[in-house]
Amino acid sequence: MYMAEGAKLIGAGCATIALAGAGAGIGIVFGSFINSVARNPSLTKTLFGYAILGFALTEAIALFALMMAFLSAPMRRPLHLI
Repeated sequence: MYMAEGAKLIGAGCATIALAGAGAGIGIVFGSFINSVARNPSLTKTLFGYAILGFALTEAIALFALMMAFLSAPMRRPLHLI
């Protein structure tokens, strides 16, 4: 019983670690956007669309990881029900 709850907590923690990777991915997307605009300012509008698409896809992965973390965390019962 306790081992299964511990395994669920470890799984939820591992799923939460994926959020750090998504944050790094968003940083890479916008860092590359700034680098690209600095190299060719005439393509700013086109590159901005690609940057927003990359941001949206990376953020979707982060939301999926957060959903998995919440779903794998064990449910706590209120004390008055125990």
